[in-house]
Amino acid sequence: MNNTGRVLYVIVCAAGPAAEVGRLVTLAQGDGWTVQVIATPSALNFIDAPALGKQTGRPVRSRYRSPGEPKSPRADAIIVAPATYNTINKFAQGIADTYALGLLSEAPGLGVPVVVLPFVNSALASRAPFRRSVEQLRAEGVRVFLGPGEFEPHPPASGADRIDAYPWHLALKGISGS
Repeated sequence: MNNTGRVLYVIVCAAGPAAEVGRLVTLAQGDGWTVQVIATPSALNFIDAPALGKQTGRPVRSRYRSPGEPKSPRADAIIVAPATYNTINKFAQGIADTYALGLLSEAPGLGVPVVVLPFVNSALASRAPFRRSVEQLRAEGVRVFLGPGEFEPHPPASGADRIDAYPWHLALKGISGS
């Protein structure tokens, strides 16, 4: 699937753009990445897991593997997109109550580059806990694409109108430097 051996985990959360995460997979594969999609439990209702499995050649993971199940290859980088208010706050606090959050909690300590591309409305983004979470993640070296020229929060109840314009390409740019 690629010649570089680079493995990218794409962690997808339950937000409007999640149904289009295959666009990010296509971009990453075009940049030479082997992609493993990891879905939060809620995101499973937003995505077409069989189609993503076919696209990546790997089943979508959403839970810890059982003993005897094969391990996924170790990630060289992680993109969280679309990243929800809930996941961003839990990631910043070190809460690992799902497989996706467990991977994220460990990544900074392992030196795995992490890029977060949020999809939140302006009411949520204005909350002090969210602002602190973004600051904490950035202080740990996590690249959070939030602000002018990056992801800009939309007014409440308008997210559905913003799905087509979701900037998937920024997430890949954050790990590839291109």
